[in-house]
Amino acid sequence: YKRQPVILTFFLLSMLVLLADGWTNGWSTMNLFCVYRSSWRDPLGYVRLFGHVLGHAGWDHFIGNMLLFLVIAPPLEERYGSRTLLSGILMTALVSGILQCVLFPSSALLGASGIVFMLIMLSSLAGSRNGGIPITLILVGALYLSQQVYDILFVQDNVANFMHIVGGACGTVFGFSVRRK
Repeated sequence: YKRQPVILTFFLLSMLVLLADGWTNGWSTMNLFCVYRSSWRDPLGYVRLFGHVLGHAGWDHFIGNMLLFLVIAPPLEERYGSRTLLSGILMTALVSGILQCVLFPSSALLGASGIVFMLIMLSSLAGSRNGGIPITLILVGALYLSQQVYDILFVQDNVANFMHIVGGACGTVFGFSVRRK
């Protein structure tokens, strides 16, 4: 736990939020861990801007996100450090939360998939040291973006594919910014 406090804490908090959803009959998720447009005077709105990444719609949603999260994130926390990784997670949560409120005012967003896609793009940059654009970033970005665009155009479901793209973009921007340091 000492070597990966951000990853394990994020996982445990997400699990507790899902359990609390059952204990509160959905109240906690809807009011604390699901972002949607609300009054800027509502203090819980600011909690939701960050907390939505901890909420999940059910066990399948949680397991799908956490399996990828637990595979991808630990090497990144080792490479970049806990503070850096936490700042990437918080930045991605804030950006996706704000964009959700601005661009999709009549719907809500929850889940860690934007964070997972941020980590996927960040990991595709992790091995690069020469300052160029790694071919892995181009390949992962092309495959990922094409899948999300396809899903937006042809798949009718409740998946926030645009926010997956936002998470991937955040990971790319964040990856280049931490790589320079």
